[in-house]
Amino acid sequence: MKSRRIFMCVAGVLICAVSVGFFKLAAFGVDPFQTFMSGMDQLIPIDFGTLYVLVNAALLLFSLVFDRHYIGLATFINLFLLGYVVDFFHSTLLSIFPDASLPLRCGSFVLGFVALCFSSSLYMTADLGVSTYDAVALIMANTWKKGQFKFIRVATDVCCVVIGCVLYLAGGGELSVIFAIAGIGTIVTAFCMGPLIDFFNRKFSVPYLEKANK
Repeated sequence: MKSRRIFMCVAGVLICAVSVGFFKLAAFGVDPFQTFMSGMDQLIPIDFGTLYVLVNAALLLFSLVFDRHYIGLATFINLFLLGYVVDFFHSTLLSIFPDASLPLRCGSFVLGFVALCFSSSLYMTADLGVSTYDAVALIMANTWKKGQFKFIRVATDVCCVVIGCVLYLAGGGELSVIFAIAGIGTIVTAFCMGPLIDFFNRKFSVPYLEKANK
């Protein structure tokens, strides 16, 4: 049972990193949390790496205060390994497809989006910690009982997109560039990621984990 959870956790985080590489190749906007981070980066005059650590540290503190159950193996893999895997896979894709056509970008987005939702379902169901951002919606749904996860996740994602865009413009960003951080891919992800994670939970991840008990 424990080994299956570890496998789901590690596989989920690594597939997540690969999916972000496909997102980057598609270039239809970043995921909602990265939209928020882009806005913060535009507004706050410190380097992105430091800012990313500070924001994640704040979110980690949120989990420590309200429900430390969501801090575990996946949390630290996300913090210390995810970025390197994303960079490696994205650079590999760019070397293979240096000038991606529109159909290829569309296919890359669909593949990346489905893989992102599937991978999130895997490591969330493994219950060995989640990313600091994922923990916010899970705590609101499971600890505070504020509603179903899929709806709360949509709400937090939409808030990230809106706040990120506002911060980007407040920091002097150009309106014409806003779609680079909040494109059609960002909007689709914000509204559809929660329900699709819930679908994969019910149809694959939970049944797969339950097989270990039989």
